[in-house]
Amino acid sequence: MKKDQIRKEADLLLQDLPEETSWDDLMYRIYVRQKIEKGLKDSENGRLRTTDELRKKHLGE
Repeated sequence: MKKDQIRKEADLLLQDLPEETSWDDLMYRIYVRQKIEKGLKDSENGRLRTTDELRKKHLGE
């Protein structure tokens, strides 16, 4: 993402924060945004797994 686009997105995040907020609140929203963007990118590139695949991998089912 280009610098100008990041600034626009950061401004939107800041505008959505409540009046009384903390650095932790802002950092959490940035973290969530990054995870959502990564998930969407993975989905667009076909990197998906079914629930059954995940269960087998992590629970040994």
